[in-house]
Amino acid sequence: MKGSLGAGRFARLLASAAMASILIGGAVPALAQDSTDIRLKKVEAEVRALQRKVFPGPDGKFFEPEISPTPTPSVAPGQPATTPITDLLTRMDAVEAQMARLTSQVEQNTNRINQLEAKLGTGAPPAVALPPQNAPATPQSNLDAMTGGASARPASAPASTKPAAAKPVAASSARLEAVKAVGRPQSADPGDDEYSYGYRLWEAKFYPEAEQQLKLFLEKYPKHPRASWGRNLLGRAYLDDGNPGEAAKWFLQNYQADKRGDRAPDSLLYLGVAMKQMKDTRRACIALGEFAQTYAAEAAGRLKSTYDATRNGLSCS
Repeated sequence: MKGSLGAGRFARLLASAAMASILIGGAVPALAQDSTDIRLKKVEAEVRALQRKVFPGPDGKFFEPEISPTPTPSVAPGQPATTPITDLLTRMDAVEAQMARLTSQVEQNTNRINQLEAKLGTGAPPAVALPPQNAPATPQSNLDAMTGGASARPASAPASTKPAAAKPVAASSARLEAVKAVGRPQSADPGDDEYSYGYRLWEAKFYPEAEQQLKLFLEKYPKHPRASWGRNLLGRAYLDDGNPGEAAKWFLQNYQADKRGDRAPDSLLYLGVAMKQMKDTRRACIALGEFAQTYAAEAAGRLKSTYDATRNGLSCS
């Protein structure tokens, strides 16, 4: 009897423990599910707020989200309902799809903005900056002010400031005969011959023909020792031909290409001459000041008379 009674009590205790375990096991997943559901609702609300910012309507209202959680399929009678875990996964898939859509739209908008900024940046005209009146001017700042910043280009790439081609001259038969009378030199250095022929045309005051000949020389022999002479003489030809604007381009190009070239001092000085003829007193003074500072020996020697004559009439400080 006692053994049977003890066995019955043990069975009842075992059943009670099993029931408590089942109840506790069911409560824990329910609590975890409630916590996950709260967090998921918060994420969904934040995504909807972000979507209203990214996709505003044209009339001040907002578009509804283009991606919404997948509706739960209706359950036919006799079929088991979806589990809470399945519902959470479905909602999470919808949130991830919305986030991917928003990320793609933001990237596209950013790319469009960058393209617009790039177009606006390339279309803006360069500003011409002159040095402050009370600030000490450096040679480069002087040249930048004199050329509107064009001197910032490297000397190895003067092609960007390549002057316009000379206009062809409708020559009369008498002029053609006079040009033919100018002897073309012939020596062992064909490059020097091309330059010398341009010099002879300039000396004979056939300026358009000299311009064409000197350009031909520079195109065929850009590295010739006479290249500095050729660019400077081409500027002189334009200056004597009454075109100081075109002359200034060649003087500047020659000075930038090689500041130690044989005719670089001449080009900088005659750049001031061209600016004076163009009534640009400020830049003329800048060029003359740069010449006197960089080529002091030439300013006091070989080119002194031209330097003094150019400064005459200018109120350079």
